[in-house]
Amino acid sequence: MDLVTLTVDGREVKVRRGVTVLNALRELGIYVPTLCHHPDLTPFGACRLCIVEIEGMRGYPTSCTTTVQDGMVVRSNTPELQELRRTILELLLARHPYTCLVCERRNECRDFRTCMRKTAVTTGCRYCPKDGECELQQAVEAVGLTEVRFPVEYPDLPVYREPFFDRDYNLCILCGRCVRVCDEIRGVGAVSFAFRAARAVIGTAFDLPLERVGCQFCGACVDVCPTGALVARSEKWEKPERHVQTICPYCGVGCHLVLGVRDNRIVRVRAGRDNGVNDGQLCVKGRFGLDFVHSEQRLTTPLIRKDGTLVPAEWDEALDLVAAKLRQYRGDGFGLLASAKCTNEENYLLSKFARAVMQTNNVDHCARLCHASTVTGLAMAFGSGAMTNPIQDIRNASCVFLIGSNPTENHPIVGLEIKKAKSNGAALIVANPRRIPLCDLADLWLRHRPGTDVALLLGMARVIVDEGLADLEFIRERCEGYEEFLASLSGFSLEEAASLTGVPAQDIAQAARTYARRKPASIVYAMGITQHAHGTDNVLALANLAMLTGNVGKPSSGVNPLRGQNNVQGACDMGALPNVLTGYQPVADPAVREKFARAWGAEVPAEPGLTVTEMFGAALEGRLKAMYIVGENPLLSDPDADHVRAALEKLEFLVVQDIFLSETAALAHVVLPAASFAEKDGTFTNTERRVQRVRKALTPPGKARTDLEIVCQLARKMGAPGFDYQGPAEVMEEIARLTPSYGGITFARLEQGGLQWPCPSADHPGTARLHEAAFTRGKGKFHPVRYTPPAELPDDEYPFVLTTGRSLFQFHTGTMTRKASGLNYIRGEELVEINPEDACALGISDGDPVEVTSRRGKVRARARVTDESPPGVVFMTFHFAETPTNVLTNPVLDPLAKIPELKVCAVRINKVSGG
Repeated sequence: MDLVTLTVDGREVKVRRGVTVLNALRELGIYVPTLCHHPDLTPFGACRLCIVEIEGMRGYPTSCTTTVQDGMVVRSNTPELQELRRTILELLLARHPYTCLVCERRNECRDFRTCMRKTAVTTGCRYCPKDGECELQQAVEAVGLTEVRFPVEYPDLPVYREPFFDRDYNLCILCGRCVRVCDEIRGVGAVSFAFRAARAVIGTAFDLPLERVGCQFCGACVDVCPTGALVARSEKWEKPERHVQTICPYCGVGCHLVLGVRDNRIVRVRAGRDNGVNDGQLCVKGRFGLDFVHSEQRLTTPLIRKDGTLVPAEWDEALDLVAAKLRQYRGDGFGLLASAKCTNEENYLLSKFARAVMQTNNVDHCARLCHASTVTGLAMAFGSGAMTNPIQDIRNASCVFLIGSNPTENHPIVGLEIKKAKSNGAALIVANPRRIPLCDLADLWLRHRPGTDVALLLGMARVIVDEGLADLEFIRERCEGYEEFLASLSGFSLEEAASLTGVPAQDIAQAARTYARRKPASIVYAMGITQHAHGTDNVLALANLAMLTGNVGKPSSGVNPLRGQNNVQGACDMGALPNVLTGYQPVADPAVREKFARAWGAEVPAEPGLTVTEMFGAALEGRLKAMYIVGENPLLSDPDADHVRAALEKLEFLVVQDIFLSETAALAHVVLPAASFAEKDGTFTNTERRVQRVRKALTPPGKARTDLEIVCQLARKMGAPGFDYQGPAEVMEEIARLTPSYGGITFARLEQGGLQWPCPSADHPGTARLHEAAFTRGKGKFHPVRYTPPAELPDDEYPFVLTTGRSLFQFHTGTMTRKASGLNYIRGEELVEINPEDACALGISDGDPVEVTSRRGKVRARARVTDESPPGVVFMTFHFAETPTNVLTNPVLDPLAKIPELKVCAVRINKVSGG
């Protein structure tokens, strides 16, 4: 480490070269007051409280903007400095209630004994939500301020009540932190300074509500505010008694949360820092969307269907019934759906239960509907079906090629990384039929027709080959199958790519040149690539492009799929798939089966099982008679939902284990109440393969139990050995013994931070980037692919293409987010996004009720007229049970990954008369 020598307050010290004087002082444990500075923001130097004396410098430089130099002599706490700081604070307090701050009896104030002689309750510190945590209080105490000599003008501004927090600018000191974090970190700029001098305020354009100026309600402004000007309403009056670090239960980014807990309730949520993932930032769901944990709709006791009605039961009665029933269906008449919401340890045990107890490989989960084509395609090309690079590599890429993904809404922290890359000078190429927010930052937006991804990628590859931009040395040394790939390209032209995709040929060529020349280049994609009947071809085409340009196995490069749920990566890793055991060890391999049989004390079936979509087909045919569904809601999430309902209703026995009585659970014969993420210990694995600790913060409500406890108790009821664990740490030890990629992962190691697999031994540091020295399969393999049209195209009867996705303010089937009132306030119903041209032709105005019909069903919702969707394309989410969008979607499967065609189906739109 490069160090410099300073003399600070008469003491010689060594600090890191390049840090600011303020940071050096803080590292030495010396408090210097500051109100505008924040560690996440560019040094500002506006409040000037952090002034110091430095020999050889004129005046009093601000320590937050001054970099340390070798031999520097610094004084941080002289009488002159303190007097200047007191004067600065007096000026700041000329617009902030201050009587309590300088009161000589302030330490005597307590509940029911406050001073009414000097201040009103509404403006006193004692009843400010930030009391005891206000940085103004700390600064006043540090400089010894006892009076304010300047005239005070109370602003008397209105208090703005936003969906999650209040903006009370009467308590604002104009530090600018909220403005800067919204601009510098979030890239939104929803608030700014207005007016000048004494009239200066912080606000929105034209004083509009935040929801009308692009605010994403991430809470970053609230978290950096040093006073009570910005406060989350849910956190106003209850202070935490303790804090618990855990992982967010929503998307696959795996953000660190710090939960403040009091009386078995979450009373505060903050972002974890210095974790390599979210570093102090969250999205609206992680920050304000945890209300579901305390919802009155939580399941608190087992339910058994009697005389057609679900009625409360005791655990022994429910488990005895389930055990007795499931004994009748051992073998391939049984299917199990594991859960991307459960921990790694729970998913491992669910897979073990299916195979060792129920003697079937009929186990799957929601990855089948999102990234099964990623697991299949990247394994074929690279040998590993996972994200190649860490999330924070993206910020240092020279080019980001974003395709089939809308990260600012679906993976907001990844969206921030792309914005950082752009601010660092990267070229940004966005390929998306919809105009997503990142299109506004893109150097090039390729608006291709839905379902034409392969044609677009083949066109780019053809340009790279024809113009000599391929990295032939990388291909020669690291890859195979190139000649066959070249031969497959020979019959495909750039002009054909333009014709199929609707993207001008010059734009496709420019994208290819930029991606090939601006190295390192990172491909980022999500379910716009995978959820197709040709999803595996899409993934293989991306892998071909990366290998063609040598953009694999290097920092800030790679092929980076963004997983949709908090532990969908971990559920795959744990073998919650019909064809593999943990670590993607194939069930068809006799040596693998023998290893697991020895560990489990039971034979593992050799024949790969049914996928989730195949299970429902088998149920309708009478071949599958019982199902155990854990933490999944296929009645809303799966395609052709009426088909799913019919299958579930035909089952002879259905067990659902969940935290709520979901639409699927309402059909069950037995419902088992489970614990939420905040009520259990374990691990999640995020989209970048980072295994992280989930920690119990609360006691489950009522009689609810963790999924680990339930499956172990059920297995023991069925007489199965090997389900007696002391806790999840012991389960992880078993996982590590059986899974080479997790071999070095233990709970003890994870206490120091997350580990990225492969981590094969206890002394291995984990693997940030895959395929650096060699591909997992040895050599990367090019695969010829050809363009195949979507399984269903528009026609005269169904003239529109429906494509589906998510909203920033809801999640998946809404099971959790629909319990958060603030999220429902912002987005409380389904909307059908339709282009203005199409709306005009159909006589549809914004907000009109419309009916959307496909060959499988129909739903109703209100229209949102917007050019975000191109002509001929409509967009819907699947968050709302009242509008079950997946009644419309197509169950046609990708032949390799068996993933359904969720992203393209043909529909017609009709205005509903009479509203």
